[in-house]
Amino acid sequence: MTTLVVGARGNVGRSVVDQLLAAGQTVRASVRRTVGDEFPAEVEVVTADLADPDSFARALTGVRKVFLYAPAPDQVSAVISVLEKAKLELVVQLSSGSVLLESAAGNAIAEEHREVEEAFSRADLPWIPIRPLVLATNDLRWDVREPVKLVYPQARTAPIHEHDIAAVSVAALTHAVDPEVAAGMLTGGELLSQAERVALIAEAVGCQPQIQELTEAEARKVFGGGATPGAGSDSRGGDSQPDAILAFIRDAAAGGSPATNAVQTALGRAPLPYRQWVADHRLDFS
Repeated sequence: MTTLVVGARGNVGRSVVDQLLAAGQTVRASVRRTVGDEFPAEVEVVTADLADPDSFARALTGVRKVFLYAPAPDQVSAVISVLEKAKLELVVQLSSGSVLLESAAGNAIAEEHREVEEAFSRADLPWIPIRPLVLATNDLRWDVREPVKLVYPQARTAPIHEHDIAAVSVAALTHAVDPEVAAGMLTGGELLSQAERVALIAEAVGCQPQIQELTEAEARKVFGGGATPGAGSDSRGGDSQPDAILAFIRDAAAGGSPATNAVQTALGRAPLPYRQWVADHRLDFS
């Protein structure tokens, strides 16, 4: 039984590939273009793009289960149509824990994920959403050898290691966890401020942490061309994205970003600590 991992080159997707292999599963990796021998030999690699329904349909041939990131809202209908025609056993879709966060109601990024989830929930598909709240990999945007620009440096969140997101996804794909448990709000186990996380990364690479605090107006300009801290995964907020990102961080500064026990419940172990994530990515910061 083959599982297709769409976005297999992404941080979460690649970990899903590796953990499925470790569980003895047959894996097909979908990428937009191939680049050398980047996957183990036992992984079948195919090229496909969710924006090209025909290529996606070909990638699904002979597949029973799928892991994929949230499609863009303008692609959702076409993607769901292809998935429905494939008569799959299960679709596991990476979403965002912000859809479960009461304070995020109305936030453009949270509502985009909610729109995608609602489309999947209406489809004729066996479907489980995976909902991480704050991805530790968002911190890869920081160059700790230079002053790190932060709005609300003391805002505390509980970033989750991509390996834990993948582990819950694989547990869902292999029916090793109840779907409702898998769909909980996934976080790391410890609340850490942005300033504390910068300090831990700087310690790992052997430099002194430097922080440049931004005003909200300055932060909006930075977020207009940056990554999405605290919004889950693969979000595209358009012109409203800077305000949506700022709202997440402002809410975290007010104590509105929780640390949950969802990983413990799903996997029977504590989430991987942030220090472990830093150690795993030390070379990315060097």
